[in-house]
Amino acid sequence: MTVRTLLRAGQVISMDPDIGDLPQGDVLIEDGTIAAVGPEISADAEVLDMRGHIVIPGFVDTHRHTWEASIRGVAPDATLDDYFVDILDTFAPLYTPQDVYAANLAGALECLNAGITTLVDWSHINNTPAHPDAALQALTESGIRAQYAYGSANTSLADYWFESKIAIPGDDVRRVRTEYFPSDTGLLTLALATRGPGFCVNDVVTAEWALARELGIPITLHVAMGRLAGRYGMVRQLHDLGLLGPDTTYIHCCYLSEEEWRMVADSGGTVSIAPQVETQMGHGWPPLMKAIEHGLRPSLSIDVVTTVPGDMFTQIRAAFAAERARLNADCWQANMPVPETMLTARQMLEIATLNGAHVAGLEDRTGSLTPGKRADVVALDATALNVAPVHDAAAAVTLSADVSNVDTVIVDGVIRKRDGRLTADVARARRLVEESRDRLLAAKAAR
Repeated sequence: MTVRTLLRAGQVISMDPDIGDLPQGDVLIEDGTIAAVGPEISADAEVLDMRGHIVIPGFVDTHRHTWEASIRGVAPDATLDDYFVDILDTFAPLYTPQDVYAANLAGALECLNAGITTLVDWSHINNTPAHPDAALQALTESGIRAQYAYGSANTSLADYWFESKIAIPGDDVRRVRTEYFPSDTGLLTLALATRGPGFCVNDVVTAEWALARELGIPITLHVAMGRLAGRYGMVRQLHDLGLLGPDTTYIHCCYLSEEEWRMVADSGGTVSIAPQVETQMGHGWPPLMKAIEHGLRPSLSIDVVTTVPGDMFTQIRAAFAAERARLNADCWQANMPVPETMLTARQMLEIATLNGAHVAGLEDRTGSLTPGKRADVVALDATALNVAPVHDAAAAVTLSADVSNVDTVIVDGVIRKRDGRLTADVARARRLVEESRDRLLAAKAAR
């Protein structure tokens, strides 16, 4: 039996150039797929009244260490150097599978609550084989669309982040691939979260790249961030090892050389920028325009809730403000007008939706309200005083709205938030993550 849902009479921003924006439009969903988008659609369906709402594709977060939800806010003033010690060498070794489950469940629900329908879970907490099992169980239960990026263990900073000779365990990645990802078309897909050159010896780097390519899964890694990794020339090293390719996402990229930017672009690589973390923790200026200038389609990510908020609205504004501030200052110093290519509010919405789907390798499934794609849809309450009255719907989303305006969230056709409330058992998720917090703090005190 066909299941139909009709979002009626909303202000639709489709992010599909063939459909465009509809001042008043309908979105019809059939069996989890967007069936039609138009000014007025008639169908036998459950009707959701979207009058007074802005309807957009769900946001895509292309890099989040979701396991850190249990230790939210423990490092508010941290620099990147602090993070390695305070989080990876202090809390990470203490994590049990139970902690990973609690954090991933709460973290994924946090995403859904904020209108993030697709998540790249950069899971470098696989201290035992039970840890990835717990992470995947939580992602599955949450109902979010996610790329699970299997990362290394983190039981010792010295062992895993300083010329590490320990590769991600190939046998366990193969097990996870077989048990949880029989195909690449499900709500969850698999990637490999690698540390890369500078952090690992070359033999480990080449082994991890070979593993990902054996399994046919994408690769994601941090590069050119802060004083430490910025000095490694990581992309240049990958080039010299013959490892660059279109299957790789480069995170941060704040200190890439011009040569390295060309290498990323020429190889077909993709880019994820975490602007709040980058400006706040000292990674460097978020390089959105640099990526665009090299023909890339940058995406946005949250990174770590130990130090920054977990919503996409924050990232949009951090990126928009940082890039325009940098460019305005440069033009002021040079006594020249600002270029017409300055980032716009509309571009930021594209970066947070369609570009994110592109970077996650899911543009054929999500990122725009296009008939034939899976139905990942968000409706924002535009009658609230922080948004109304709406003059420019895209600007209202990127510069006015916040999590409180996220009224309806649909993933793969399933309603995950209705009338401003998640359909999940939020009380249970909160209890579990608070218990995890208490357990981790007690273990830290006992060391």
